[in-house]
Amino acid sequence: MTKVSMRAPAVVAGAALLLVAAGDLARPAPRASSAAPAIEAGASGCGTGRPPLRLGPQALPMRNDGDTAADVTLIDPATGGVYAEAEGVGPGTTRTLRITLGPGAYAFHCVQDGPGDPVTGPVTRITGSGRGAAAIVPVSENDLYAPTRSYQAYVAAGLDRLVERTDALRSAVDDGDLDAARAAWTPAHLAYERLGAAYGTFGDFDGSIDGRTEGLPGGVHDPGFTGFHRVEYGLWHGESASSLARVTDRLARDVRALRSDFPNERIDPADLPLRAHEILENTLQFQLTGEADQGSGTTLRTSEANLEGTRELVDVLRPLLRPRYPGLAGVDAGMDRMAALLRGRSSVDRLSQADRERLNGTVGELLERLASIATICAPRRRSQGSGG
Repeated sequence: MTKVSMRAPAVVAGAALLLVAAGDLARPAPRASSAAPAIEAGASGCGTGRPPLRLGPQALPMRNDGDTAADVTLIDPATGGVYAEAEGVGPGTTRTLRITLGPGAYAFHCVQDGPGDPVTGPVTRITGSGRGAAAIVPVSENDLYAPTRSYQAYVAAGLDRLVERTDALRSAVDDGDLDAARAAWTPAHLAYERLGAAYGTFGDFDGSIDGRTEGLPGGVHDPGFTGFHRVEYGLWHGESASSLARVTDRLARDVRALRSDFPNERIDPADLPLRAHEILENTLQFQLTGEADQGSGTTLRTSEANLEGTRELVDVLRPLLRPRYPGLAGVDAGMDRMAALLRGRSSVDRLSQADRERLNGTVGELLERLASIATICAPRRRSQGSGG
């Protein structure tokens, strides 16, 4: 489970919520002149000084005259549903939010960095006819507790399987049966890769159990190279069972220590929606390029395991997603297409160019849909009431 940080997703595929993230869909512009009407993004005047909202498509400039960055959302003041949002509008900058509005009530909601309370500005009511963006009711951390508990149970059961399969790998090496060890390595490694959404909870264990050679001066021969990929390298590069015994013993001890430690750790509920995207983002970068392969030729099987972990994560979030994400069926269909392309395959090097392009395209499209889950299910701070 090699990790990279995820950019904030830009849009919610199949839904109406639009997120303008810093450095993504919009770039901070110079402070607007006092003559140019703009929406105040700072908490002191949230939603004031703005151009009038109207039916149809429009571009809404948001200016932050405060001293700290602010997140600004356009909401339904009755339900708290979010129509659109901009993250991290910096002090003295202006961001433009483009959206189509229908008849209804609208208010701007501002959350500044720091200890201050969120503020909801004045309510504007638009009359007439036409269709606009639909609001998505925000998710709170409390909403994420039940999915997180379900996922913790999934990880706990997976750690039991991981210990069992890693012990089988160690036994094969201790017996000097390298053919059996190579056969045991893959199911043990896949048992770990299915736990992708928990890696932030595993701490240093993740590096010792599934780390790669990046940053190690000695590469594959560096003493800091441990875990599954170190065993993989030895098994597929002619290393003797006696020299591998020390490595597999360390791996088995680390896996058992992780299982013992896990009940004392906590998966942050706010992290759970992000993992839906991050797991397969890492798969695309490291597995589908073959970069993670240390000789076993199993990166496509690892990709299958990553997909299983992603599917489990989507399933535990499904009660929150079903009423909020019209594109959820597209996520399921994308996961099914990816599974079909991976089925029965092991090494990315054996894919034809056409099959590789088809797989990469399928994963890329799925990632766009999964990024929407991070946006929809991100817990948001809300104020208790709206302005006048």
